Amino acid sequence: MTDQDSTATTATSAAADRPAAGRPVVLAEALDSFTELWSPRIVGSVNDYDVRIAKVRDEHVWHTHDHTDEFFLVVEGELFIALREPGGERTVTLPRGSVFTVPRGVEHKPSSPSGAAILMFEPTGTLTVGDRHEEVPDHVDVTTGHALTG
Repeated sequence: MTDQDSTATTATSAAADRPAAGRPVVLAEALDSFTELWSPRIVGSVNDYDVRIAKVRDEHVWHTHDHTDEFFLVVEGELFIALREPGGERTVTLPRGSVFTVPRGVEHKPSSPSGAAILMFEPTGTLTVGDRHEEVPDHVDVTTGHALTG
């Protein structure tokens, strides 16, 4: 086996281990496959990042990701992200189709009073409650993401 063959085999097996490897994911169908809130499902990966979807309603927790930014895309509904920045607190409103990136180290708290579906990019292994967080209520799943099933 040549080095090129070995590299191709390794790349193929690594791709096979990734969520949704080699097949498209219809977001509406993926979102219909689960009901849990604040409990993201991994629908794909890009390099060392997970592509996660979640259904959300009410409030998450104040938390901070010390080593990574957090990207949000609102698929359905409306999402609010409260931010605690050096200049004070502010809230960003994200209607359907909007994107926003919370910079690493910024304390934030997502919420959606009427419910939303979101897509996030985060490094594989990133906890939903970040590196530092307030007390986690029962309705928030502390996870690095769940496999998409169904």
